[in-house]
Amino acid sequence: MELKPHDIARMIDISAVQAPHGEKEIRELATYAREYRFIAVHVLPSWVPFLKELLQGEDDIFIGSPVGFPSGGNSLEVKVREAEQLIKDGVQEMDMMINIGKLISGDTAYVKEEIDTVIEAAGSVPVKVILEVYYLSEEQIKTACRLCIDGGAEFIKTSTGWAPTGATMETIRLITGFVGREIQVKAAGGIRTLDTLLEMHKLGVTRFGINVDASMEIIRESTSRKARS
Repeated sequence: MELKPHDIARMIDISAVQAPHGEKEIRELATYAREYRFIAVHVLPSWVPFLKELLQGEDDIFIGSPVGFPSGGNSLEVKVREAEQLIKDGVQEMDMMINIGKLISGDTAYVKEEIDTVIEAAGSVPVKVILEVYYLSEEQIKTACRLCIDGGAEFIKTSTGWAPTGATMETIRLITGFVGREIQVKAAGGIRTLDTLLEMHKLGVTRFGINVDASMEIIRESTSRKARS
């Protein structure tokens, strides 16, 4: 099936989650989301109430925010409290960063408890679990994917965007080949072109985390190709 520009926008989360992002960037995000109809806008936790005001009445644009971001090293109790506060503030999605140090150290029981407990705290709010694949071996990625599936996560997400690399084609093939249709996959980190997005979508990716400039360029390119076809 050929993807139209609107279809592509409905797979892209845009975000302002870097340390210096403030009111200006978040206002711009809301404006771009309205114009291009991106499916979700993600901001750091303290900005969720402000974003909710900006997107009032835009029921088809989801408000999202991360838990334990970007290191994943917060205690489980802090992550749960953060998830509970995000729900009170009105998020409709949350992206939780796992404790990658615990995973690399082989403490899968800790990582399992963390995923299970945060998802339970989130209730009906979908959770995307971030793996930060740059730091993980293939076997560690597979282990984390299985924990996400067993814990009832809505998505596996590749990266925060803070690591040197994120969603490479090789890693996407590994993840989608391993999980099949058991869980959805969100590719994030380093996606800059329409062709990359389309290739990853063919491999089974259903959601993308892409910076604002690249997202708008991807939609423009999709529109241009559609006009020429």
